[in-house]
Amino acid sequence: MRPDVDELLAFYQTREGQLARRLIAARLRALWPDVRGVRLLGLGYAVPYLALFEEAERCLALMPAAQGARAWPARTCSRTALVREDELPLGDSSVDRILLVHAVELSEHVDRLLREVWRVLADGGRLLAVVPNRHGAWSLFERTPFGHGRPYSSGQLRKLLSRRLFEPVAEERALYLPPSSSMLLLKAAIPIERLGLRLAKELSGVVIVEAEKRIWQGAAVFERRREARRLVVGVPAAGAARDAQSAFGAGRGKVVPLPLDPARPRL
Repeated sequence: MRPDVDELLAFYQTREGQLARRLIAARLRALWPDVRGVRLLGLGYAVPYLALFEEAERCLALMPAAQGARAWPARTCSRTALVREDELPLGDSSVDRILLVHAVELSEHVDRLLREVWRVLADGGRLLAVVPNRHGAWSLFERTPFGHGRPYSSGQLRKLLSRRLFEPVAEERALYLPPSSSMLLLKAAIPIERLGLRLAKELSGVVIVEAEKRIWQGAAVFERRREARRLVVGVPAAGAARDAQSAFGAGRGKVVPLPLDPARPRL
């Protein structure tokens, strides 16, 4: 069951929520150290992290209708909108960066979500996906937002993005301390985080993958047709003609084998 916006807000007001934000924010900033002049979109519930990128040219938060929305930021004009995640109210190639937090793992139609993300990203644009790690402790505790939805391993997340025309380019990890409100454990969070990054990367609470929008070109189609054309001219057999006809596609005219020249020796 997807947590609503009030549950997400309440979590980030707790001690463990504030710690989670601090540790994840450090990894996000390491991947995107400078976003000056960038049009940035937060999708899902990314508002706890958007303040990191205050130097961005524009910053907008879109929240799925199934989750609900709250105004953000609190003291100025709201830059939040309630949307359908498979129909984002933005033009094609209209943003440069997209931050996905509490989005991928909670989406009921993740392929549609990523299709829309691809559409609104500019050519060469990048996304950051923050997703609960299947092998981490945070995905086991339902009292946190990271314990809901479908967790992913690093390989699964990379494969998902690759299928949706994104090229993974970098990866980070965070949250090695299990969820806890104990002040003693919270004080040990930073040393545990450093130790986990060195010795047990696979056991992180979340996986963070940066990926770039991939653009396909039509050169490969031309090459296939050229190969089919060479096949028809050089090998005048009925089987070759059928193969070439299939390569060119139905309704494009008949491919007729060239007659053999009786004066030419046969190989």
